[in-house]
Amino acid sequence: MEFKKFKAATVQTSPVFLNVEKTIDKAISFVQEAANNGAQLIAFPEVFVAGYPYWNWVMTPVQGSKWYEELYKSSVTTDDADMQRLYQAAKDNNITIVIGINERGSSYGEIYNTNLIIDNKGSLIGRHRKLVPTWAEKLTWTSGDGSSLKVYDTEIGPIGTLACGENTNTLARFTLLSQGELIHIANYISLPVAPPDYNMAEAIKIRAAAHSFEGKLFTIVSCSTISKEIMDALKEDVPNIEELLTRKNSAFSGFIGPNGAVIGEPLIDEEGIVYADIDLAKCIQPKQMHDILGHYNRFDIFDLRVNVAPTRKITLIDNHEEFNRR
Repeated sequence: MEFKKFKAATVQTSPVFLNVEKTIDKAISFVQEAANNGAQLIAFPEVFVAGYPYWNWVMTPVQGSKWYEELYKSSVTTDDADMQRLYQAAKDNNITIVIGINERGSSYGEIYNTNLIIDNKGSLIGRHRKLVPTWAEKLTWTSGDGSSLKVYDTEIGPIGTLACGENTNTLARFTLLSQGELIHIANYISLPVAPPDYNMAEAIKIRAAAHSFEGKLFTIVSCSTISKEIMDALKEDVPNIEELLTRKNSAFSGFIGPNGAVIGEPLIDEEGIVYADIDLAKCIQPKQMHDILGHYNRFDIFDLRVNVAPTRKITLIDNHEEFNRR
C-alpha cells in the first residue's frame, strides 16, 4: 500500500471584491506560484470568488439588500467561462485546487456558500455546499444538503472540506472521517466583527486541531483577509467601517498534523502563501491510541445516520388513470 507524500500550499489573502474575472486572475497567479514551488495541492479561502457579505454584520437587512443583489450578480456557476480558466490552470500546473465560491442557484434568491475540489487534471470532482450558514450569513446563503458531504479521491489522497463554522459540527466532521478522509480543507473568512472576547484566529486553530487530533489526519486552513478595497466599497453606507473591520487575530492560515499540533509557522492576519510537507503515513501511528473509526468506538451503541439525498424542491405526482392513458 502506497502512502502519499507531497507538498501543500495554503493562501491567506482577499479577493478582488465582487469581481469574478480579476479574482480568478489572482487565484491563478497563486496557483502558478505554488506549483513553481513544488506544491501539488493549494487551498483558498471561503467564498474567495468573489467576496463575503460583510454587510450582513454591519448594516441592517434593508441597508444590505442592494449589496445582496451585487453579490448575486457576481456569483458563479461551476461551468462559467471564468471557472473554466481556473480548471485549466489546475491542469496546466498539475495541482489540485480547493476553493470557495458564491455559487448561483436556479432561483434569483439562491446563493450557496460552496467549496470546489478541482483535481490536477482540471476536472471538477467535488462540490460541497455549506450545510448551515452561520448567524448573520442566513441573510445571504441557502443551506446545502447531505449529498455534498463527501470525501473525494485524488492522486495525492482522500480530500474532504467544510466551510468556516461548520468545522464546529461534530457530526459533519465524523461523516467525512468515516469515508476515509485524510486531508481536510477548512476554509474561513476574517471576522473582526465577532464579540470582543472572541479570538477568531485562536478559534480557527482550535477547530482545526480538534479535527486533526480526533481523526488523526492533516487539516489545511485557508482564511481570507479584509482589504482596504473592501472597506472602501462599504464606507458610503457605514462611515466607521474601518473601525468595525480592523482587528488583530482575525485570520489564521496554516497546517495541523495528525497529532493536533501546528506544522511550521502559520499566517496570522498577514497576507501570503505558506507551505508544508505532508506524509500520509504519519496518520497511522496515532490511531493506535484512538481510532474513532475502528477499535476506539462502539458502533453497537452509536448509530449515526446521514441523509445524503439531494433536496427536492418539488415532486410531481399524477395518479389519474384516464390522464395517464392519453
